[in-house]
Amino acid sequence: MKKIYIGAILFGMILSSISNENKYTFKKYESIEENLEASGQMNTSIYLDPTIDFSSDKMTSIIIEFKIKPAVIAVKEAQASGKQLTLDEATKQVEESHQKFQSELKSLLADHQVPYAVRHTYKSALNGVSMELPGKDIKRLLQSTVIDRIYPNKKVHIMPPITPFNQM
Repeated sequence: MKKIYIGAILFGMILSSISNENKYTFKKYESIEENLEASGQMNTSIYLDPTIDFSSDKMTSIIIEFKIKPAVIAVKEAQASGKQLTLDEATKQVEESHQKFQSELKSLLADHQVPYAVRHTYKSALNGVSMELPGKDIKRLLQSTVIDRIYPNKKVHIMPPITPFNQM
């Protein structure tokens, strides 16, 4: 009987130490983001595509989608929800989001000597930009107030439809 209690106690201690190691490692991993969140510097509502390599020193091409919708889409969404929004007001909001993003880039990247280049601005199909910066510095953009999503900028190829053999 005594051996069972000792075995159970040892087993419990081993599980506890393994569990504590995993908690410590997990806590250690989270701490960078927790520190940013606690200090109010990180916007946790930004979606980051998990296929992006956030540890790379190489320049990484990304597409950033802003929270503000393109003007035409914003007007249609407002109409659908019974709100009033003119095309001029929506266009002004899109322009303001781009200006705000440019000022945030200065404080988030330029002031920290992070090399970056905005390659293209988008205002019709989506509201945002495509840009290049080192992969390890992409998470600096989590402090932005205008960004909604960050995706890798990559080419996508669509296969042409297959026509049946007898219908040519």
